[in-house]
Amino acid sequence: MANYYQPVIETMPVEQIQKLQSERLVKQVKYVYDNVAFYRDKMDAAGVKPEDIKGIEDLHKLPFINKDDLRDQYPYGLLAVPLSECVRIQSTSGTTGRRVVAFYTQEDIDVWEECCARAIVAAGGTKEDVCHVCYGYGLFTGGPGLNGGSHKVGCLTLPMSSGNTERQLQFMTDLGSTILCCTPSYAANLGEEINARGLRDQIQLKAGIFGAEPWTEEMRRNIENTLGIKAYDIYGLTEISGPGVSFECEEQQGMHIQEDHFIPEIINPDTGEVLPEGEIGELVFTCITKKAFPLLRYRTRDLCYLTRKKCSCGRTHIRMHKPMGRSDDMMVVKGVNVWPSQIEAVLLNKGYEANYQIVVDRIGNNDTIEVQVEKTPQMAEDASFNKAERERSIVAGLKSMLGIKVDVKVVEPKTITRSEGKAVRVIDRRDLYNK
Repeated sequence: MANYYQPVIETMPVEQIQKLQSERLVKQVKYVYDNVAFYRDKMDAAGVKPEDIKGIEDLHKLPFINKDDLRDQYPYGLLAVPLSECVRIQSTSGTTGRRVVAFYTQEDIDVWEECCARAIVAAGGTKEDVCHVCYGYGLFTGGPGLNGGSHKVGCLTLPMSSGNTERQLQFMTDLGSTILCCTPSYAANLGEEINARGLRDQIQLKAGIFGAEPWTEEMRRNIENTLGIKAYDIYGLTEISGPGVSFECEEQQGMHIQEDHFIPEIINPDTGEVLPEGEIGELVFTCITKKAFPLLRYRTRDLCYLTRKKCSCGRTHIRMHKPMGRSDDMMVVKGVNVWPSQIEAVLLNKGYEANYQIVVDRIGNNDTIEVQVEKTPQMAEDASFNKAERERSIVAGLKSMLGIKVDVKVVEPKTITRSEGKAVRVIDRRDLYNK
């Protein structure tokens, strides 16, 4: 039987969802036009006025915005309310450029936490659960979002933050954590430690809510087997609100987008053309309830597709397929498009765990790519393990997947640095030559 946090909204007939979206979109466009000079100028340049938007069928008339726009308007250029009405900021890491700072009114916080509460309940959470949150806190949205959602549900909330694996395992065993919230790479790390220390019988976890980085179905199965749980995907961006924009239900066949707050589109990333349901393209979001930091037609760079296929859980909100990568995460190596998720899928299918790193370099005018992957503990103890043979097998699997030869190095367990937050999967040394 499906679990709902707000059943009337989550199971609303599609026609009613779209009617609600149209009403909210019309109000939001006028609100943004009246309160944010950046949007007003952008719409004027595109020849669009608020009165031109009469419903979701007119959404395509609005101009796109992207992360560069957000960086250019740092810090206050997209603020739609007086600063005195804001109660919090969250921020991106700024690792690829100037930080993006998102502002929140109390109403924005309440909506965000409700979205996260829906995700927790969809994963089976109730007030009887112990929700173990080891996403990072502070400016990163992961910790605060799931923390607030856990409070809304009424779970006993453990605000662990990331890192300090020793303490994580102590509290997990002593307090009986039942729902784990963190990045999938850290969940894999915790599972590795739990099994290495013989703690599996002392762990009471039943579900995990994992996001903030790409992960494959192979990695999901690996985590589920290692921790003995059901692993649920959750999606969000700091710019939109944070985790909880969409989430998986028990069917685990795509994430339900919270359509009462967000309107999704899929576009051709090169032309901007809106694509029909089921076609793969770039995900675009329009926020229809945000007050402090509203975004219209924001290009996420995430590549996926949408489906309204009926879901067995009873939710009627459209689903997004797990992102297949980001258009800006894609590497071009030897003239071939390569996503880290493709490499991960090959490694996990061949029995390795999610402890790997991709090193891209350039020798002369030629690109090189090497994948370093750790032996599992079982492989390390196997006297018959043939390193050269295993490396050849991975090379063949990657050649079949990517169409190019990839150098492979199988290394000893614990050789690759573990992540306590987002994993660093790719080291692209070619960047050094372009500076």
